[in-house]
Amino acid sequence: MDSSRNMILAIVLSALVLIGWSFVSEQVAPTPPPPAPETAEEADVVLPASETAPVEETAVTQTVDEALGTATAARIAIETPRLQGSINLRGARIDDLVLLDHFETNEPDSAPIRLLAPEGTEASYFAHFGWAGDGVEMPDGDTIWQADSETLAPDSPVTMRWRNGTGQLFEIELQVDEDFLFTVGQRVSNTSDAPISARPYALLMHRGEMQSAGAPDPDTWLIHTGPYGFWDDVLHRDLDFSDLDEAGSAGERFALQNGWLGFNGKYWLGALAPAGDRQVDAAFMALTDGRYQAVFTGQPTVIEAGRAMTADTHFFAGAKETHLLERYEVEAGINQLDRAIDWGWFYWFELPLFYLLSWLFTTVGNFGVAIILMTFIVRGLMFPIAQKQFSSMAGMRAVQPKMKELQERYKDDKPKMQQEVLALYQREKVNPLAGCLPIFLQIPIFYALYKVLLVSVEMRHEPFALWLQDLSAPDPLTPVNLFGLLAFDPPSWLAIGILPILLGITMYLQFKLNPAQMDPTQQKIFEFMPWIFMFIMAPFAAGLQLYWVTSNLLTIAQQKWLYSRDPRLKEQAKMAKE
Repeated sequence: MDSSRNMILAIVLSALVLIGWSFVSEQVAPTPPPPAPETAEEADVVLPASETAPVEETAVTQTVDEALGTATAARIAIETPRLQGSINLRGARIDDLVLLDHFETNEPDSAPIRLLAPEGTEASYFAHFGWAGDGVEMPDGDTIWQADSETLAPDSPVTMRWRNGTGQLFEIELQVDEDFLFTVGQRVSNTSDAPISARPYALLMHRGEMQSAGAPDPDTWLIHTGPYGFWDDVLHRDLDFSDLDEAGSAGERFALQNGWLGFNGKYWLGALAPAGDRQVDAAFMALTDGRYQAVFTGQPTVIEAGRAMTADTHFFAGAKETHLLERYEVEAGINQLDRAIDWGWFYWFELPLFYLLSWLFTTVGNFGVAIILMTFIVRGLMFPIAQKQFSSMAGMRAVQPKMKELQERYKDDKPKMQQEVLALYQREKVNPLAGCLPIFLQIPIFYALYKVLLVSVEMRHEPFALWLQDLSAPDPLTPVNLFGLLAFDPPSWLAIGILPILLGITMYLQFKLNPAQMDPTQQKIFEFMPWIFMFIMAPFAAGLQLYWVTSNLLTIAQQKWLYSRDPRLKEQAKMAKE
């Protein structure tokens, strides 16, 4: 077997792994299925009407500014170093939130990312907190709360209060840190003469499917968006919006303890987590007109006269920054919140690569330079293996004339030719399979970098130099439209950028250094492969293309240097001159 054939086979396999490994792994070694959710008949899961319809459905007729401008109740401002928005005192809803340091595009005048929006807007998305119970008037989506402050800030909590007129005082204390975590304390005090029963609830209401910067987030086997959560010690990424549509208002129900649930976007997350280890009844469900709900309720509690009951909930609303999610897992006790980033099956390998890239980026201040330095580190670690690979390939090049001689001698006897070629390999001590190992070792690195660029918000909109201003997006400059001079945008499969072209060229130069195929037809096919990969890689992130081009250049330099020192090739070159 020729080493060139093995190299091509390995590269094709790497592409297959990149495109299909997640799917194959779910078939061969699937994630253990979570326990089936308990039905309402099997467990006492009661989701009252006030939860399934906390506010009346409003026609989608307003922009966010219009909805905020026509509000019928006062609002509490949210002001933190990274968040800005407001809380609607009608219904105690956190329904207005933008992320101050993440933007829709990388243009200088781009608007910040809006995460939460009021009811009545196209992408309404809000959190709501309340109580359910029988025989007692409870606050609902139309309740007007009174607040003790006009602004919620990291050093300034806010408490909202409402009295029902029959002896019960309801309070919601809101705290927010300097990043993306709200802590919501729900308290009901019974000042009447008789006991009451109440159970607190928290919900997220979301209209439509997940979107980032006005465009739908992908929901594929590579990355899951939509209903998401961690319960029963399992990360649940198997639900999507179509499942909720099928279940309807009955919902997908389960018990939740030491976990969380919410709606997961590609880069942004809204999640609710009961504080401590209390167990709650939880559900995802579809309501009317494209609305979806993630909700949990606490256990019914009897509150005696003169007593009070409290329950705390953590509400995460922001960007899925790896270090931040890991910190909340430790400091706030939100179990496995960092798994909201859909690293996939190879997360154990992707995380170290992310940490390395993050450290390099912090050190040099440029993500493109960090990718190049990471490529040098990877090639440096693999240098001894690559040296053996290229030594084997040098041996294959050295025996090339003898192989051609055998091909001519036994061209009419293929079995005999193969037998003699194998004997030649043994005499010359060359191994055509030795060239495959370094390429296979690159497969997990290549795939891990692909996922890091795909799901890491830290890498989003990071520039390199010149025209490469977003390494998480494809190379934008293509000769197909004369580098933007022609007023049309070619389709992604045809938009061959400069980096994909360089990738094709460097792959071609690398293959030219490999031993030639004995079959001229095979040689032509292999020489054509780099240009096929040029089209395949065009829609991928520019950062991934930059890694591959850099790796190819280093491989060519290392291969030529080792070839120049190989005594067999030196002797062959000397004989050729004579």
